[in-house]
Amino acid sequence: MSLMSKLLMSTVAATVALSANAQPDTKQLLKYIKKSVVKNPQVKVKGVTVIESKTHEKLPGWTILLTTMDLEYQKKDIHAPEMMFIKDGLITGHLVDLKTGNDYRDNIKPSVPASYYDDAHLLFGNKDAEHKVLIFSDPQCPFCQEVVPAIFEAAKENPTKIAVYYYHLPLLRIHPVSDVLTRVMHVAQHEGKMDVVKKIYSLKIAPQEKDMKKILAAVKKHAGYSVTAAQVNEKSVKEAIKADADAAGKMMVSGTPTIYIDGEWDKMRNGYKKLIK
Repeated sequence: MSLMSKLLMSTVAATVALSANAQPDTKQLLKYIKKSVVKNPQVKVKGVTVIESKTHEKLPGWTILLTTMDLEYQKKDIHAPEMMFIKDGLITGHLVDLKTGNDYRDNIKPSVPASYYDDAHLLFGNKDAEHKVLIFSDPQCPFCQEVVPAIFEAAKENPTKIAVYYYHLPLLRIHPVSDVLTRVMHVAQHEGKMDVVKKIYSLKIAPQEKDMKKILAAVKKHAGYSVTAAQVNEKSVKEAIKADADAAGKMMVSGTPTIYIDGEWDKMRNGYKKLIK
């Protein structure tokens, strides 16, 4: 169970009454969160922000609120995503199709804000390309290794068709080595060495490796790229990786690779193929 799950312990299909035919105000949302979402008494609910309000063709009459909860746990601020479904004065965190077992919570994500498509995250392709592909990824994630390099290559070969915007999301509980690797990738990208980013996806290294000297040596041997510990440890580099993780949180992204095409979630992760036919 993840730390976030332990903090929140959200109850399936918990509902509280709201004013009929109206979206709840902040006070009502906070009441719902305190009563039905955040079960850990050690977590203080400080606020909630609605990021986006959506509808879904298979959920007529329901409004879907994508929110960020502002929490405090052990004197640390936490910004946790939460989805809410609202209809006829009721609110719930889960809507499950009894026939299929499908939880709509798992099939809906926020639309990508325009601000996410900035020059700092443009990795391959032209900024005025016909289509924008945005990726949250970890180079040590096996699923990422299968999918992401192919998207890079597609953008390199079709720069007027596809622009790839890349966000780092190292899954440190699974492979701590990604802490250093993602920082190396960030430095390389901002030196204009985009191919180094791609090469790190094929680097073979122990997922639990934390020795920076060993990691940097492995990168140099595999990718031919030399970078110093001082560069990787720069405050601006660490802040950039944290900002990417914060961006993932706002988009309700928790796994990798998570891919968006022209602002919408590409659940099957292969939508880019249709863009280059």
